[in-house]
Amino acid sequence: MENIRDHDNFDQQHHNNYSRSRGHYTLVTSPVGQSPVSGPDNQIIFKQTSKIRYQADLITDFFLLTVLFGRKDFISNIFEARKTMSNLITLYDTTLRDGTQGEQVNLSAEDKLRITERMDRFGIKYIEGGWPGSNPKDARFFEMARSFSFQNARLAAFGSTRRANIKPEDDENIIALLKAEVETVTIFGKSWDLHASQILGVSLDENLSMIEDSVAYLKKCGREVIYDAEHFFDGYKRNPVYAARTIKAAADGGADVIVLCDTNGGTMPEEIQSVMKDVVPDIKTPIGIHAHNDCGLALANSLTAVSSGATMVQGTINGYGERCGNVDLISVIGNLQLKLGYKCVSPEGLRQLTELSRFVSEVANVPPLSHRPFVGKSAFAHKGGVHVSAILKNTAAYEHIEPEQVGNKRRVLVSDLSGKGNIDYKAVEMDIKLGGNGHDSQKIVREIKRLEDQGYEFEAAEGSLELLIKKATGQFEEPFRLESFRVTIEKDQSGPSTSRATIKISVGNEHEITAAEGDGPVNALDNAMRKALTKFYPNIDEISLVDFKVRVIDGSDATAAKVRVQIETRDSKEIWSTIGVSENVIEASWQALVDSVQYKLSKEMNGK
Repeated sequence: MENIRDHDNFDQQHHNNYSRSRGHYTLVTSPVGQSPVSGPDNQIIFKQTSKIRYQADLITDFFLLTVLFGRKDFISNIFEARKTMSNLITLYDTTLRDGTQGEQVNLSAEDKLRITERMDRFGIKYIEGGWPGSNPKDARFFEMARSFSFQNARLAAFGSTRRANIKPEDDENIIALLKAEVETVTIFGKSWDLHASQILGVSLDENLSMIEDSVAYLKKCGREVIYDAEHFFDGYKRNPVYAARTIKAAADGGADVIVLCDTNGGTMPEEIQSVMKDVVPDIKTPIGIHAHNDCGLALANSLTAVSSGATMVQGTINGYGERCGNVDLISVIGNLQLKLGYKCVSPEGLRQLTELSRFVSEVANVPPLSHRPFVGKSAFAHKGGVHVSAILKNTAAYEHIEPEQVGNKRRVLVSDLSGKGNIDYKAVEMDIKLGGNGHDSQKIVREIKRLEDQGYEFEAAEGSLELLIKKATGQFEEPFRLESFRVTIEKDQSGPSTSRATIKISVGNEHEITAAEGDGPVNALDNAMRKALTKFYPNIDEISLVDFKVRVIDGSDATAAKVRVQIETRDSKEIWSTIGVSENVIEASWQALVDSVQYKLSKEMNGK
C-alpha cells in the first residue's frame, strides 16, 4: 500500500479514491495499514462515476477485474489496466443525420432502421438517429426504433441548446429530444463568438447560459448528454478565452462528453494538436472530436485529436456529409486499430469493415468508391507486372496489411501493363491449368496487349478474361455458335420506335431460329438469344443483366467512333463482367452479351 500512497497521494486517515484520468471508474481502497485483500471491511470496489459507457463495455469490465485480482503485483496491474483502458476509442456515428446532409444521400425512416441494425451488430457504440424536432421523418424513425432491441449501441437524438430567453423546459427542441425517449441526447451550441453575436444575435453571456442550462436540464431529466461544441477550433483561434468558457459551461452543466468540432473543416492538424494541448488538461470531462473534410484533413485531424487526448470520434460511414463530407469512420477504424494500437471494435467487427461500407452504400444508393482506403474494390488491386511478380513472393512487398483483416480481398488485374506473373496468378485464381514452360502465359499476355490496343479493357471484364485464357489454352468448349442475326428498328412519325431481332444459333448438330421484340435493339437481340438457347439450356433464365455501359473510346470520329460495351451479369452465386468493342454498337453489345452467357454455360458444363 505504500506504493499506492506514493503514486496517488492517498489520504492516510480515510478511505481513498483513485480516479482514472478522464475515466469511468473510481477505485476505493481500505485505510492505510490494512491489507487490501483480507478481512470483511477491506474491499476493493468499482463505483460508476458516469452513466456513459464510452470507456468500457462489459468485456472490459471483466478484463479489468481479472487484471486487478488475478495477479500478485497489484500496483503494476493497476497501471497496466489504465493503459489498456486509455486505448479504448468510442465511435459515434452520425451517418443518419449529418451524413444525410450530403448531396445525393437521402434515407427513408426504414432505410435508417436497416442501417441502425447493421451498425449495432458491427459494434458502433453510439448511433445518432436524427433531429426529432426538425422533421416528421426523424420523429417517425425514433418511434420505429423503440421496438428495436440494441445489443451494442446506444441511439442518440440530436438537437440544439435552448433558444435565447426561454427556459429549457419550454423550448420545443428540448421537448422533442425528450419525447424521442432515448437514453442519450446530443446537443450543439456555439463556441465561436462570431456565431453567438452575429448569427444567433445573442449576448456572449446569454450564449453561455443557453449551453449550461440546456445540459443541466437534460441531465436533470435523466439523460446522458453529449455536447457538441460547434465551430470550436475556429472560435478558439479568434477568441480562446471565450471558446474555453463555452465548453466549461457544458462541463458545469454536467455534460458526459464534450466534443470539439471543426465544423468548417479548415483547421490544420498542428492547430488541432496545439488547441487540444491548451484545452484538454483543464477539462475533466471526456473529450471527443468531430471533423469535416473541407481541406481533405478530416482523418488526419481526427487521428491527431486522439493522440492529443480525445477518446470519442464522431464521423460517418464512407465519409458522407455536407460539402466535402465528414471524417470517414471506415478509415478512422482502420488506422486507429491496425496502425496505432487503439481498440474501436472487436476483431470480428474489423473483419466486417468492407461489408459495412458496402451495405451503407447500397442502402444510401450511392455508388461505392473503388479507391476508398481499406475497403474499396481497388484497395488491394495490383496491375503492374513488377508489382504482381513481387506479391507472388511476398504480399507485404506492396500491401500495408492483409486485406482479410478488414474483410476485403486481393485482386490481380490484367491489362496491357501485365506480365507473365499476372496471368499465372489469375489462372490459379480461376482454376485454369497452364503449361509449365510459361509459353501459355506469354501467348496470353501478347493477345491481351493486342486486344487492349484495340480498345478492350480486361481489368474490368474478368468474365471475358477467363474465356480468353481458356480459348488460348484450348480449354474452352463452345456451348453454342452464332450462325446469323438480324436486327430491325422501325419508327413512324408519331409512335415510338420498335425493335425486333431474329437469330439463328447451332448447338452441336442442331439449329434453332427464333425472333423476339425488345425495348431497343440490344434488348431485342438479348431476348432472341435467350429464347433460342432455352431449348438447350433451360437454366438460362437464372441469369440476368445488372448493368450495361457504353463508352466511346475516341470521340474524334463522332458517330463512327469505336465504342466499348461492358455488361455485368449475375446469377444466384456470383456477378461477372464481360466486354465487347466495335465501331458498331450492336456488334459490341453482341460480343459482351455472348461472352456473358458463354461464361455461365461454360461453368455449368465443367460442373462448377
